[in-house]
Amino acid sequence: MNNAFKPADILVPKKETDIKKWSVIACDQYTSEPEYWEETEKNVGDSPSALRLILPEIFLESQDVDKRISNIHETMEKYVSEGMFEEYKNSMVYIERTQSNGIVRKGILGMIDLEEYDFSKGSSSQVRATEATVIERIPPRIKIRDGALLELPHIMILIDDENGTVIEPLASKKNSMKKLYDTELMQSGGSIEGYLISDEGCKEVISNLDKLGDKDAFSAKYGDVPLLLYAMGDGNHSLATAKEYYEQLKKNSPDKDFSKHPARYALAEIVDLHSPALQFEAIHRVITETDCSKLIEDMTKALELSETPSEQSFEIVLNGSRKKMFIHKQTSNLTVGSLQNFLDAYLAENSGKIDYIHGTDTVIKLVNSDSSIGFILPDMSKSELFPTVIKDGALPRKTFSMGHAEDKRYYIEARKIR
Repeated sequence: MNNAFKPADILVPKKETDIKKWSVIACDQYTSEPEYWEETEKNVGDSPSALRLILPEIFLESQDVDKRISNIHETMEKYVSEGMFEEYKNSMVYIERTQSNGIVRKGILGMIDLEEYDFSKGSSSQVRATEATVIERIPPRIKIRDGALLELPHIMILIDDENGTVIEPLASKKNSMKKLYDTELMQSGGSIEGYLISDEGCKEVISNLDKLGDKDAFSAKYGDVPLLLYAMGDGNHSLATAKEYYEQLKKNSPDKDFSKHPARYALAEIVDLHSPALQFEAIHRVITETDCSKLIEDMTKALELSETPSEQSFEIVLNGSRKKMFIHKQTSNLTVGSLQNFLDAYLAENSGKIDYIHGTDTVIKLVNSDSSIGFILPDMSKSELFPTVIKDGALPRKTFSMGHAEDKRYYIEARKIR
């Protein structure tokens, strides 16, 4: 088996860098809260920071987006030419992230071979998307990657390692490893430590992953189905963008050998699905600039909503109140699927903008006018993830989130993709 997870040439800011100011949260967080990014800007000030190397998605449709992307590319070149990074060749990093709740999440940073990844629904690749990929979201992200010297990862990929054979053993060895960074994270992000895994340690990680991907063991657990070793956790569209960019490079230069091109890979952190630090939380929906009365009327008819209990339910947030409703005409195996199917059809024919929100408190805060409405969805059990993806393919988009927004991956490491 060509294991999709490999050591990488990893760039880490040099010791003199203020890592707390350098590290900022994943770009796809706080997309409806400009005040979060304003505070981040204040925290960073004039210091070198990953904030200058990423585009928070809240600005993805801003009028000056092209200028922002140009500045990102220029800053990447500047930081590299000024020798801001220490490069660790053919390496992996063992990570311990203390979340905002005090629980430690352990992971390993390396790179994923995009040849072993297919995000299309029904894929049988070794690395798979866990939820539907919105194709329209990829082109604007490719504009950022196209011409970029560096990539910075907020991708987290799950392995189903209930016996803790891959990541967990590294905890007892960390004191013998070189510590690369140790810092608190801004804006209630907890703290993080990173350790360089030795060459021998990297080989052991790959060996244990190979055992986890043993076809006979996998078949005994899931049946005679294609091997799923890596399931997307966070950063689904980031990895899909890397894949599409790589495929475009190959398509545009069919006579060129891309087998060793750095764009064939993408930095990612693997995390054990069974880690007690991982809690799956629903991603809620808020619709703004819409006729809420018409939306509710059409939804009630389409999904046969009532207050009589059924298998699928969600809460409607409107005009300062919350009301639980049950779906009696289900169009998906999951509540989120039935709701999303309706919203997609409704918004295609009617006015309104949709946003995907982490946290019920944020939903309530954002539903603040007569033309806005929120939908609070139930959490999904993480034990359902691998069996559901194996059986049904990718889940509806934005089905779940791994924990609170402030516990998402912060940017620290980078890798050259040119």
